[in-house]
Amino acid sequence: MAKVPAAAVAAGGLVGGYAIARWTKKRPLGGVALAAAGSVAAYEWNRQAGPRAATALTTAYVAAFAGSHPLAKKLGAWPAVFTVAGTVAAASWAVTRRAD
Repeated sequence: MAKVPAAAVAAGGLVGGYAIARWTKKRPLGGVALAAAGSVAAYEWNRQAGPRAATALTTAYVAAFAGSHPLAKKLGAWPAVFTVAGTVAAASWAVTRRAD
């Protein structure tokens, strides 16, 4: 089975969670997708870079989700989601590439 980078999982969770919530009009369903992707990413971050890095990146993931809401008022919903997803992906890549 091909390995999917934690950065892609985290970014996909933020984008996918929003997309599911928006298109189904069921915010809790988007939250489930967001949490599931976050859990997989956190597991990979822990495995690749250790618990301290996993905690920091998981905190960044949650902060990105929360921060996308006020950012959406300035940029619009999709640009805000893509901005925070890209930021989390970049942070994940920067931390986990050093661990390899």
